[in-house]
Amino acid sequence: MKLAAIDIGSNAARLLITEVVQEGKEEPVFNKLNLVRVPLRLGFDVFELGYIPKPKIGMILQTMKAYKHLLNAYEVTHVIACATSAMRDAKNSADIIRKVKLETDISIEIISGEMEAGFIYENHYAEHLDNDHSYMYIDVGGGSTELTFFSNGKLSFKESFNIGTIRLLKDLVKEKSWDAMKEGIKLATKGQKEVVAIGTGGNINKVFSMSKRKDSKPLPLELLKDYHKELSSVSLEERINLYTLRPDRADVIVPALLIYINAMRWAGAENIYVPRIGLADGLIHHLWEEVSS
Repeated sequence: MKLAAIDIGSNAARLLITEVVQEGKEEPVFNKLNLVRVPLRLGFDVFELGYIPKPKIGMILQTMKAYKHLLNAYEVTHVIACATSAMRDAKNSADIIRKVKLETDISIEIISGEMEAGFIYENHYAEHLDNDHSYMYIDVGGGSTELTFFSNGKLSFKESFNIGTIRLLKDLVKEKSWDAMKEGIKLATKGQKEVVAIGTGGNINKVFSMSKRKDSKPLPLELLKDYHKELSSVSLEERINLYTLRPDRADVIVPALLIYINAMRWAGAENIYVPRIGLADGLIHHLWEEVSS
């Protein structure tokens, strides 16, 4: 069965097409067929203006039409489409959703930060790790950061904070937001087993690629601090050239590292696993559970 997930984030829109194969009562196997990313950068407009301007609406419609052609080409049977922080904040998001539905027949649902955290957790990555630690998922986006805490085989905390890479670049994150995140992490992790972080999102995936670590190896917190210091000490242009970063990654990677570092520090986590999964993967798992039950 071919499934697709569309994740319209504050920095980019992603389409993930996956074939799910299940034989008898065995665990389903998820084979990624294609992942397409378009840097719409909605948050740059929304977090300052409060709405999505006409040129960006045009870009959204063109992107969704292109995705529709791919869905047809791959003969996808079921699709789930969600929008996160930027569309949550945009006062004209309902109009855009109506236009997309009219022109592509794709239904977009704006999900809450807590739902976002829950979908990311649906990858169930922590459940395949040892029971000697607690695990904290950290998903950093352009508009928000989702945290999910998993200990003793149970999910005990999931929360979303309006601290994202684009908001930080635009200097729109208030001190009280940082304090709320710190307090939430400290409360969730108090008295628990040693915490190991699980990082999701394009920025931590890029840092992991840059580190040239083996897939099963975590990144130490100290290495993240080194990268943050190194990348923030050079200009945007130098970042693009020296580290072969796309312009839409080069600007957000520094604030992203700051968020991961703070979250890990407050949780007392010395290491972070990077399974290269994100919201789209969680949406695929969620969709599979819906259509196969």
